[in-house]
Amino acid sequence: MSAVPATSIGLRGDRGPILLAVMLSIGLAAIDSTILATALPSIVRDLGGLAEAAWLFSGYLLAQAITVPIYGKLSDLFGRKPIMLFGISVFLVASLLCGLAWSPLSLVAFRVLQGLGAGAIQPIGMTIIGDIYSLQERARVQGYVASVWAIAALVGPTLGGVFSDFLTWRWIFFVNLPIGIAAIWMLLARYKESNVAPRKHRIDVAGSVTLALGSGLLLAALLEGGSAWGWSSPLTIGALVGSGLAFVAFVLVEQRAAEPVLPLWVFRHRVLLPSMLVALVVGMVMMAVTVYLPMFVQNVLGLSALMGGLPLAAMTLGWPLGASQVGRFYLRFGFRPTMTVGAVVSLFGVLSLLTFDSGTPLWHLAISCLVIGLGFGFCAPAGLVAAQSAVAWSTRGVATATNQFFRAMGSATGTAVYGAVFGAVALTAIGDVTEATELEPGVLMPALHGVFIAAVIGAVLLVVAALLMPTRVEPVD
Repeated sequence: MSAVPATSIGLRGDRGPILLAVMLSIGLAAIDSTILATALPSIVRDLGGLAEAAWLFSGYLLAQAITVPIYGKLSDLFGRKPIMLFGISVFLVASLLCGLAWSPLSLVAFRVLQGLGAGAIQPIGMTIIGDIYSLQERARVQGYVASVWAIAALVGPTLGGVFSDFLTWRWIFFVNLPIGIAAIWMLLARYKESNVAPRKHRIDVAGSVTLALGSGLLLAALLEGGSAWGWSSPLTIGALVGSGLAFVAFVLVEQRAAEPVLPLWVFRHRVLLPSMLVALVVGMVMMAVTVYLPMFVQNVLGLSALMGGLPLAAMTLGWPLGASQVGRFYLRFGFRPTMTVGAVVSLFGVLSLLTFDSGTPLWHLAISCLVIGLGFGFCAPAGLVAAQSAVAWSTRGVATATNQFFRAMGSATGTAVYGAVFGAVALTAIGDVTEATELEPGVLMPALHGVFIAAVIGAVLLVVAALLMPTRVEPVD
């Protein structure tokens, strides 16, 4: 798509309807990730199945994560538009089925289907933005896309509560339909692709299967090991061994594939590798705040669940604030300095977690999380823009999807690592943490402190990863 005057950047410009369609599409997945938690008690009361409740999240995450690289490659082969439309359509069909679910197992199955659609939405949406906007223009567009997540963080929980209390939890899924239909209509009407070569492609089926199998088994082991299965259980060990074998097979297959689903050269690329490492570590560190700060607020400070969500809202607001300003920094100073500053800022925010105790005021937590979000808002978007700019159209889908895939893997890895640290510290205090229904603050605080120390180590690694990024990245096209 040809460049147009800079005055058309934004929702009112020539590309405004396409940008709005991408924002609406990403909003589907963003709101879905925040709205369900609020409505979960109502779902359990209506359908039952408390034991399956965790899989409403895990199943969705697994399906989304393992399909992201596959969709990215398909978009390079067949174009962004058909893959994006397919992903939105699958997501909407699954949303309708979720709203009509009649049992816990049916809801879990439809959530997995929803994840299969969501796997296309975020990476392909970001790839479309990389296609239609230049490096300089993306500096301004980042703020629009980041605002979607801020809105979702504020609107999602509220909508979930309203639907559960005054209508029915089923509307948390039905609300996706008008949003998705509007996005499809705008993409069909306004998005025209000109870079797709009309030739026959050889789809890398073997690579796709081994990659999906390896990453799926690894994610399952990380998400369920130490909780539902236990780290030493045959299920966890079998999943880890199976994942390793699948990844070995994947590498062997990709060395011979004509059009590999995830080319091995991306792991040697001087720009893509640092961007993937940054995404991986951001995903890891973010889970320390997302999972354990609400526990600190409720069980140590003794505040309500609503208050426990305020620090997370601060982090979610800090991210788009940072992302809206990051463009002017990397255009002036380069990617490495910009990402390093962001990593250092987030490190200071994570370090402040070590000062928390039973007397810490809530506003202190919120400021710390805001600082962490600001740092992430500089690191993550700058890394993604650098990756998109360093490759041609024909591999931009793979570059974008790989970045998103590593973020998901980082979140799963962080969940496992912090869970292991938390359990190990608590275990030394009470003997068997699996039998405890509620930990006393005297036990909980040292365990949380151990998690925060692990998060600091992750934040230090984030600084190292940012320093690996080249200062300047020359756009390929």
